[in-house]
Amino acid sequence: MSYRLGVDVGGTFTDLLLIEEKTGKTWRNKVPSTPHDPSVAVINGTEAICAAAGVKPSEIDQFLHGTTVATNAVLEGKGARTGLVVTEGYRQILQVARSLVPGGLAAWITWPKPEPLAPLETTVEVTERLGADGSVVKPLDEASVRAALLRLKAEGIEALTVCLINSYVNGAHEQRVGEIAAEIFPDIPVSLSHEILPEMQEYERALTTVANSLVRPVMAMYVANLRSKLRALGMKGRINLLRSDGGLMGSEKAEGHPVNLLMSGPAGGVTGALWVSRNAGIGNILTLDVGGTSTDVALIENGEPKLRRETSVGHLTVRASSLDVKTVGAGGGSIAHVPELTRALRVGPESAGAVPGPAAYGKGGDRATVTDAHVVLGNLPESLLGGTFKLDRDAAKTVVQKVADALGVSLYEAAQGIIDIANENMFGALRLVSVQQGYDPREFALMGFGGAGSLHSNAVGKLMGSYPVIVPVSPGVLCATGDATTQLRYEHARSFNKMVSQTEDAEIAALLAEMRGVVKGDLKDEGVPEDEQSVRFEAGVRYAGQGFEVSMAIDIADFEAGHGIEAVKAAFDAEHKRLFTFNLDVVHEIVNLRAIGLGKAAEMPTQKLAKGDTDPAQAKLRDHRMWVEGQERDAVIYERAKLEAGDRLVGPCVITEMDSTAVILPDHVGVVDDFGNILINPVA
Repeated sequence: MSYRLGVDVGGTFTDLLLIEEKTGKTWRNKVPSTPHDPSVAVINGTEAICAAAGVKPSEIDQFLHGTTVATNAVLEGKGARTGLVVTEGYRQILQVARSLVPGGLAAWITWPKPEPLAPLETTVEVTERLGADGSVVKPLDEASVRAALLRLKAEGIEALTVCLINSYVNGAHEQRVGEIAAEIFPDIPVSLSHEILPEMQEYERALTTVANSLVRPVMAMYVANLRSKLRALGMKGRINLLRSDGGLMGSEKAEGHPVNLLMSGPAGGVTGALWVSRNAGIGNILTLDVGGTSTDVALIENGEPKLRRETSVGHLTVRASSLDVKTVGAGGGSIAHVPELTRALRVGPESAGAVPGPAAYGKGGDRATVTDAHVVLGNLPESLLGGTFKLDRDAAKTVVQKVADALGVSLYEAAQGIIDIANENMFGALRLVSVQQGYDPREFALMGFGGAGSLHSNAVGKLMGSYPVIVPVSPGVLCATGDATTQLRYEHARSFNKMVSQTEDAEIAALLAEMRGVVKGDLKDEGVPEDEQSVRFEAGVRYAGQGFEVSMAIDIADFEAGHGIEAVKAAFDAEHKRLFTFNLDVVHEIVNLRAIGLGKAAEMPTQKLAKGDTDPAQAKLRDHRMWVEGQERDAVIYERAKLEAGDRLVGPCVITEMDSTAVILPDHVGVVDDFGNILINPVA
């Protein structure tokens, strides 16, 4: 038998999904996360799920992992002390940065400028200069390099970045500096900008490479530690990590290029939603991934998620591809409080996390959270994780009552207020990826997942007007499903910077062919055979004089046939018109080219449910009472595992399963499709 294991580490729980590849049979598990060392929960969960499935770790061919280790290192300021080597005259490159200031007209007065990732005291200059065409204007002075590196050694740096002017065209000087650095710093990682981001724009290239250095030691330590523990368990298969763009990369490659993992965690949910959407036959989907600490949202159009050519984590924005995911501090562990000054209810962004967690978890939590509010309202039954995790309803009532007393309202009104505010926060995030980018949310379905996504999805879908609301099978481990069902992905980018009048199809075709060879080589190094590789291409295009470009899909065959440039111009004009409602009568400029190498996507067979008679009586656990829409109502609790295709679930009701709980509101009905997804719509 051949198995693959997907593992996603969240702030509260670590999710696991084990798949038998031939039959599609799955096993799932959730274990509490271990923030002090995420690998502990990964190993605990791996041992538990293998024992439950009767599978030896040595039988797992692929271990696929989404992680937030790099993300947390940036957010918590726990990255390495980083040194930066620049060309003489460019020591302040990170301090000068860009003139763009976020916020309103007065933001330049009130905005606290973030501290550079590499401070001036660890930034040194070396004597050298390359021209814009890569020619040597001033040779590299190796004596100045050695002197500069020795100064950095005295500063006690833990990682080194080398970013020299125009090195994206010619990396020879950076390569030599890296060789000298390896002599002086044999024990610290060195990141060269022409290897991390071979593109124009010195500030973005420097910032991205410094960010890579910042998280490289902590990420390398985590990956190496996890790999050694998995090997000690007997696991011999390939270990891959999920990239920010939803693809996979080998663990060894991840150690050297961790900047591509900054949004690894949220990417798993989007790739899992893609797998579900293909089965459900729905191409336009808004995703709502609600965990214990935060909510991640994204937009999928015609079966393709939106990609960004940059990754943002906190105040840091780097030039690395990622899925267009927005995050808000609203999750199951988000703490509700009433500030003395305003006496107005606030929810989040502070979270109770995994320790101590919500009061209902019985681990010492003494502040009301969103989860506690759900328990009070009856949205959550008395136990989670298939009965292995008991909830303390009295403790939940006690902490929510404190909020109610501060507001001067009843217990149930306070609990409903907490849920309503959390829903509004999620609603606002979804508007960022839909309405504010020109999409009508009423043309999209809404898929809720994560540990708490299905508790909120019906209410948020009602706010958005997005139907059907999809409750996928095993929503609590959908991120792990995404990790386990995606494909290897490698990118290679080149700056081009030519007006279309200054180039021709043959030149672009030759460059694309060369770039294709690079990504195919990366895939080959990961063990992907030639017949399982595919390559696609993109170009960054703009009108001459614009300060930004739009990424366009291109076909190398068009350029080989001699009409690629005309095809790109027409496609860009159409997309520019869609985005901005106008076009310009000026020459087009191709700013950069990108080759994307993809391995074969996982083929996980889908299992269809037995056909039912629309009556879900066989899945009914018991009658129930819920406080919903301002009053207590009769409801029913159903067991997800016993539902059949075609069953109609009339709200209000609760559907429970091992990893998650779903709520269907009054005046809504959920219909189970052939693959077990619940599609919720308003009653006609």
